[in-house]
Amino acid sequence: MKVVTRFSHSIPKLTCPGGSDGILISTRNLNRVVSLDMKTMRITVESGMNLKDLIQAASKANLALPYVPYWWGLTIGGLLSTGAHGSSLWGKGSAVHEYVTGMRLVTPAPAAQHYTAIRVLEIDDADLDAAKVSLGVLGVISQVTLQLQPMFKRSLTYSTRNDSDLAEQVVIFGLRHEFADIAWYPGHNRVMYRLDDRVPVNVSGDGVYDFIGFRPTPSAATLANRLEEESSEARRDADAKCLASELNNLAFSLAHYGLTNNGLLFTGYPVIGYQNKMQASGSCAFGPEESRRLSCPWDPRIKATFLHQTAVSIPLNRVKEFILDVQKLRNLNPKAFCGFDIYNGILMRYVKASSAYLGKPFDMLDFDITYYRNYNPNTPRLNEDFIEELEQMALFKYNGLPHWGKNRNLAFNSVIRKYANSQYFLKVKEQYDPDGLFSSEWSDKILGLAGSVIVLKERCALEGLCVCSEDLHCAPDKGYFCRPGKIYRDARVCSYIRN
Repeated sequence: MKVVTRFSHSIPKLTCPGGSDGILISTRNLNRVVSLDMKTMRITVESGMNLKDLIQAASKANLALPYVPYWWGLTIGGLLSTGAHGSSLWGKGSAVHEYVTGMRLVTPAPAAQHYTAIRVLEIDDADLDAAKVSLGVLGVISQVTLQLQPMFKRSLTYSTRNDSDLAEQVVIFGLRHEFADIAWYPGHNRVMYRLDDRVPVNVSGDGVYDFIGFRPTPSAATLANRLEEESSEARRDADAKCLASELNNLAFSLAHYGLTNNGLLFTGYPVIGYQNKMQASGSCAFGPEESRRLSCPWDPRIKATFLHQTAVSIPLNRVKEFILDVQKLRNLNPKAFCGFDIYNGILMRYVKASSAYLGKPFDMLDFDITYYRNYNPNTPRLNEDFIEELEQMALFKYNGLPHWGKNRNLAFNSVIRKYANSQYFLKVKEQYDPDGLFSSEWSDKILGLAGSVIVLKERCALEGLCVCSEDLHCAPDKGYFCRPGKIYRDARVCSYIRN
């Protein structure tokens, strides 16, 4: 059994029930505010409530959830289960689960208990550290209590600079600004810093951040962009990708990324606005479901944008050397990185260490990398080897941790060994669901309970199902052969070799 909503944004198979006889349990109608205590500033909501409605409910009481993901088309149960986060090294950090003070779960039970147990976890309950990032394998989250804060405003300015000193600046920048993040465009040697800080509510400004990439997009335009990228791939035309990324970034810049100073117009930086209007957006998730004319760019109904998303967190004390390594790789062929820049670059977000058993064990910087995926899994992509080397470098050389709701199979190979407290999580899992009713083949594999996520077969490396060890894992008939990495020599990547 798996608990899902209409969003179901997990990229790997985390939300898929096992086999062909699984059951999906919907929380779509679990969308109410149960209670809001003004004295303690705590809100209790049902797990199917989406982030947009949660933010609005808190703001009506002049309260705010301090850190959330930027995309509000998520449910509170789903975003907690995958460890979703915003960006901050301040306070308790940017992971939403750090603000959970209580939770109710429905778990399996013997017949004498009518097969159902309701577990109520409070802030001092050790099991809460398992439930806060549960991967959906403990049972059904029914209610969540979150600690809010008094409403505040934010002051946001974007500053674009050359990336030559990025490695030296990255940690300092995260400590200096509460809501700092960085968008890195390695193909163009450019980086955009988000100078974003809390300010008192009496500071003038009524800004709104309605991010351009999360607005309804004309489906025809999305399809045209996809066709152009497919053509660039087929022609092996890296120059076209670099031009497309430059035009895309220019368009976002001219639209000020969706920022307005008053909800209508952008008049200049800084943009100052209330937290509930600045922290997240995603209007394309809430349009008419029958519409095909306007949609989210990745809407599967229009079969346009199709992506891989590698999201890996690197320990903060190793981020400098990782960035320097990526720059060395980039400098060998800058055009190979324009494929990242098309999708608004590499987004870098700060995350603090967590007490959650499957949360971040250290202060880390998350690198969110989005890139082209072919609808035919047997077709290699342009500059495949550079993409794979960066991915393997992050995961293996720098011991990065994958986001539970993103990434390709290889990122989860033996991942549970990277969590020192995983045995405590598995003990709670055994106690709450001893028969594994809420588990699946996928969850058992990533938790190290059965088999491996690696699938060895012809061309498996193209989709990240394996790391190549033989040429047949690439596409030798199309000129792609398994070779060592260029900077990280332990990497094994599919390199294009002309005859």
